[in-house]
Amino acid sequence: MKINEVEQAIGITKKNIRFYEQQGLLSPSRNAGNGYRDYSEEDVYVLQQIKLLRKLGIPIEEIRKLQSKHLTLEDCLKRHLITLERESKNLNSIQDFCKSILSTDASLDTLPVTQLLSDMENMEDGGTRFMDIKKNDKKLLKKNALVAATSAILIMVIPIILVIWVILESEDNVPFGVIFLLALITIGGVIGTLLALKERFKEIEGGELDEASKY
Repeated sequence: MKINEVEQAIGITKKNIRFYEQQGLLSPSRNAGNGYRDYSEEDVYVLQQIKLLRKLGIPIEEIRKLQSKHLTLEDCLKRHLITLERESKNLNSIQDFCKSILSTDASLDTLPVTQLLSDMENMEDGGTRFMDIKKNDKKLLKKNALVAATSAILIMVIPIILVIWVILESEDNVPFGVIFLLALITIGGVIGTLLALKERFKEIEGGELDEASKY
């Protein structure tokens, strides 16, 4: 079967199928004639197994251990049940906390945030896990930095491409050095932007939010 047929038959996207291959969970053969992947019935069955386990929330590493026989399905599911029970207790604790706030009939302006944050810290010391806002904020900052860098690159590249195109289409004999210089400026700008983006990511991962949270 071709990957398009597998995608339709199982309901797993081509992107995910290739991801599972990269993770070593699937190794389809290749057609000798055209070099394309050729998925067998066994490959389809393995993908169905992966789909089932992933929908249950089983991590990729656990599936890898199952396939290599380093972990039995029974042990895997027992361990996963323990994880689910912990998550369930955690959610119940957060639900109870939300209900306790709701029972006070407080508005946003009268919310005793200092006391509530202190209570949350005590609950976290006891094992309750609230949302990691620092992690989410880092993702947002990275996304914004990526969008800004992409916009800057497009602003630099598109005008230069248009100028070079006009020069090439022109009947005037423009020195090659001019075109080379424009291309060099563009490449330098793109490289500079990418380096700046890399440094920005380092700043975000390096605790920028952690430092800001102290104030």
